[in-house]
Amino acid sequence: MLKDIVLDIAYYLDTSSTYQKRKRFFYDILENDKNKYKKFIDIFMIILIFISVAVLIREVKYHVDDFLLFFSNYIVSFFFLVEYLLRLWVNSSVSKIIVKRAEYDSFLLRDVRLSKALKEAFLVKIHYMLSPQAIIDFLAIMPFFHELRVLRIFILFRVFKLFRYAKSIQIITSILATKKFEFLTLAIFAFVVVFISSVLIYVMEANQANSQITSLYKAVYWAIVTISTVGYGDITPVSNEGRFVAILVISSGVAVLAFTTSLFVSAFTEKLDEIKEIKTVEGIAKLKKLYLICGYSDVASTVAKKLSKAGNKIIILDKYESAVSKAIKDGFVALAYDPGSVESYKKININLEKQVKHILCLNEDDVENVYSALTIRSLSKDVEILSLLINDKNRKKLEFAGINKIVYPQELVGLITKELVGVPVAFEVIHELRSEHANVKIDELGITQRIVDNFATVSELDNKNYRIVLLGIYKTSKERFYFNPLDDTILEVGDYLLVVGYSMFIREFEKYLHTKVRSE
Repeated sequence: MLKDIVLDIAYYLDTSSTYQKRKRFFYDILENDKNKYKKFIDIFMIILIFISVAVLIREVKYHVDDFLLFFSNYIVSFFFLVEYLLRLWVNSSVSKIIVKRAEYDSFLLRDVRLSKALKEAFLVKIHYMLSPQAIIDFLAIMPFFHELRVLRIFILFRVFKLFRYAKSIQIITSILATKKFEFLTLAIFAFVVVFISSVLIYVMEANQANSQITSLYKAVYWAIVTISTVGYGDITPVSNEGRFVAILVISSGVAVLAFTTSLFVSAFTEKLDEIKEIKTVEGIAKLKKLYLICGYSDVASTVAKKLSKAGNKIIILDKYESAVSKAIKDGFVALAYDPGSVESYKKININLEKQVKHILCLNEDDVENVYSALTIRSLSKDVEILSLLINDKNRKKLEFAGINKIVYPQELVGLITKELVGVPVAFEVIHELRSEHANVKIDELGITQRIVDNFATVSELDNKNYRIVLLGIYKTSKERFYFNPLDDTILEVGDYLLVVGYSMFIREFEKYLHTKVRSE
């Protein structure tokens, strides 16, 4: 039976991974802005549009090469025809509609109403074909029928296809669509003014001597030119009554122009933040390697500045607008997204494993850091996560959340305090380190191959001559921090020195480490 054949085909297409994969591929390159190939397709189609329009313009007064005419009317139209058919295909799934109807009828223990399913599929396709963009796509392929010369004027409809390919135009259209009621009201008002003024000026001027308004068409033309405040001056009223009508129309035109301007300004003002966010997200998706910081606390601010100074790309997520504003003011790319929400990472559209070097959970709240880590781990099992620990009681929770490295500031403070017990200036040292305006800072210096070649052990660093205090050394190979390391501690590439001192002395010490040549 024909019904059984149709059902078998529908079930096969609906369950075929190859068919669905290919359909998804064409859908992505045509409709999915996040697809990496879509922009190339869009650029290619835009070039075809401009070529065909250029040929049409050239043909008005000059001879056009036969090949160019053939290319414009057939080759370009063929590409648009293929695009139109592909969009019609991927817009909806006929097989899915048939399968859904078959399962529904089977559940109710009755014969499958194939005709109803086909009708539903037909209506879905017709609904797409009657959409404004689909109509423009259809009109753009009309020049394909070159024998009907009048149809070649439809080449101009290809220009409207730019709305489909140009992202900026789409954004502008979507913004103006938010004010469609206001624009509709304005259009109705303008139409009423044009209609009334056309009739009035025609009645007042049609029988006047030397009047240029001799038909209703000319009256409508005059009304439109006048209300738009263009005023070409090619048609002007000659009677006092006609001039009075012109005054009213000009006044109405000024009001329409002012109202239109205010609508544009308000629409773009309301959507300005959203546009900036879209552009920011698009920029983030293009980054190859970055650090993702969840929560913009004081610690996060310091870390971000340090990473940025080293030439790293940084993205900051924080659910509080105030924190995001502060991050942006500090010169970082920041978004008001909740780090503990899966939707936040879907919006920024980045590959956590390929694009992100490390994720730093630096909220000054252990609960927030745990939620952020759990969310990230649900999306990626391998990405490296470092988290700040505020209360040591929550250490197990952070470890359970899948955090690779936990930083507990109180441990370092405790070690420093222990070393300084009984020393009179201990509190002065701590105060100096904490002071916002002090020139003393804690810094980390990476050990490179050049440094290892010149300095074998800690004792050879000669940091005391530069008034630099060596707090400790982080051994990357052992993933362990050694506080106050022994003089015979061997330096290795990848290690980090944690030092304290005046900024100028640290810079000089770092310069010394990289420029000294070992004496043989």
